[in-house]
Amino acid sequence: MPSTTTKRVLLAAPRGYCAGVDRAVIAVEKALELHGAPIYVRKEIVHNKYVVETLSERGAIFVNETDEVPEGARVVFSAHGVSPAVRQSADARGLLAIDATCPLVTKVHKEAVRFAKAEQTILLIGHDGHEEVEGTAGEAPEHTIVVNSPEEADRVEVPDPDNVVWLSQTTLSVDETMDTVRRLRERFPNLQDPPSDDICYATQNRQVAVKKLAPECDLVIVVGSANSSNSVRLVEVALQAGATSSYRVDTYKEIDESWFEGVETVGLTSGASVPEILVKDVIGYLAERGYETVEEVRTATEDLMFSLPREIRADMKARAAS
Repeated sequence: MPSTTTKRVLLAAPRGYCAGVDRAVIAVEKALELHGAPIYVRKEIVHNKYVVETLSERGAIFVNETDEVPEGARVVFSAHGVSPAVRQSADARGLLAIDATCPLVTKVHKEAVRFAKAEQTILLIGHDGHEEVEGTAGEAPEHTIVVNSPEEADRVEVPDPDNVVWLSQTTLSVDETMDTVRRLRERFPNLQDPPSDDICYATQNRQVAVKKLAPECDLVIVVGSANSSNSVRLVEVALQAGATSSYRVDTYKEIDESWFEGVETVGLTSGASVPEILVKDVIGYLAERGYETVEEVRTATEDLMFSLPREIRADMKARAAS
């Protein structure tokens, strides 16, 4: 008697590269094309192992701090942004800096500066140690307190409870961030909101897509690196939205055969710093195991594009004129 089970893949859309990641990766590629190797990059240009390895093979050298870059060399600041102290360090070493900070992160930096000038305490919802949080907090360290979780919101102390504003890391879980804000507002009723939502459009869109497909899935696979905040959040979102199980992998090689026991429907998505080739590899892996039917679950269409960093545009213009 033929089997009545139907193995299928629900493919989330949107997924993968956001406009800020695309811009940052292209910035490194263009710098290598225009100036040749090596091009130095402070921290990982984006949080994806495959992207970093691929750019390294082409001549990018990734360093932790600017003092590891030879004086006078070119250095790219990652999509996550840097603090004023990092910029000053680069200037002091005569480095030719290319700023690939995501424009949405730059917006949060400008908000931090403005609130600090108004002598407000900034409650920055995010994760201590994440490059983006270090960069944003570095704009106004004496005015900023990082709140790592909803639980921390219950304990945080501020100088003036009536003069408080919140900002957030752009790659967080929307639901958890709103829970943190709610708990902060219980403590500080006059808590001020930022002028616009800080959580990146791409982070939100990827979470919404996963929420839609997760209730139908026995397993949700998220392609993304362990240090990618938005990728890690997608696993949490999938489980909270009703997926039976969910795992994050860098590539199809990390998929465990045991995950598929009793699984008919697999959900598949990828974080905002993940190239589509890695998703295609997973689709191929799943097809070999009988999951040949792929249905796209689309919740939004993204068409946002950012212009390349001004330093790259100036170099391209100079090259064209020569």
